[in-house]
Amino acid sequence: MQFEQTFMNFLLHHQEKYNRTYHFLILMEALMSAAKHIQYYYLTGALRGHLGFADAVNVQGEDVMRMDSIAHEITVHYLRTTGRVIHVVSEESADIIPLNVDGGRYFVYFDPLDGSSNVPHGLPVGFLFGIAKRNLEGPEDYHLRSGKDYIAAGMFVIPTGTFTIALKEAGTWRFHIDEIMNYVKPVRMILPEDAKSWELSFNSANRSTYAQNVQEWIHNNEKNYAFRYLGALAGDFHRILSTGGMFMYPAIVNHPNPKKNRPAGKLRLMYEAAVVAFMCREAGGHAVDETGTPILDIQPENHHQRTALYMGSKPLVDDITRVLTT
Repeated sequence: MQFEQTFMNFLLHHQEKYNRTYHFLILMEALMSAAKHIQYYYLTGALRGHLGFADAVNVQGEDVMRMDSIAHEITVHYLRTTGRVIHVVSEESADIIPLNVDGGRYFVYFDPLDGSSNVPHGLPVGFLFGIAKRNLEGPEDYHLRSGKDYIAAGMFVIPTGTFTIALKEAGTWRFHIDEIMNYVKPVRMILPEDAKSWELSFNSANRSTYAQNVQEWIHNNEKNYAFRYLGALAGDFHRILSTGGMFMYPAIVNHPNPKKNRPAGKLRLMYEAAVVAFMCREAGGHAVDETGTPILDIQPENHHQRTALYMGSKPLVDDITRVLTT
């Protein structure tokens, strides 16, 4: 028989190594429980009628899938039970949700079902989260944290049974679910340096809507790399972590219908872009927005703020940054 190290055992040793408290373990156990429940509802969704629309529109003006609402409710429930979360920001809630304002230690920013348009087709989706800590040295002002202030960020790719987490200044690690629903076998993820495996990932159907300099960069460089695009940030980044390359979600500025332009970008900063940018940095990569500003340096002005995103292997991101800033 072969026994693999579990995530909780890995995390326990991590907390001891860095002389940190066990409060974080309680928080992570809740997030793992939420992810397992979301995966269960996803796997049984077709049988139970969970894969359709919920006849609702979220704060971003997008149609809400039933699974979006289910995943949101599951996650908030488990975070509330910890007693350690001050408030949460969710893609599916117009408002910041207070949980334990007086006694909590953490802020959690999450997208409970990234890429939910894949749900009706049974394709992979993600559960993305970023975690920041309360000010333990003085009064807390409850401000929204930038990505550089996260202490951890992670993603579950559902229903593949993979879980990736980045711990501040301690690397990015991937785990796989086993036969008894434990996440096991930590593998340190480092973006490959050999460009032979690198991939580009972006919505090719939108290329004519990007800024001209971005279109030119794509035209000049795409022939050098394989092209893959799943349409779910977590799934696309999951590949980039293994192969290297770059994921792009540029600003849309040249759409034939001006109302569909998104000059600020489409992805949400706090619970999408900053989450994957944090993981990318801990794996040796980099991420910037449409102005070439590092994603992790952007101070959010509101909790549903949007951004463009260029993320992946540092040489490619540095190259596109020169184009963006010229």
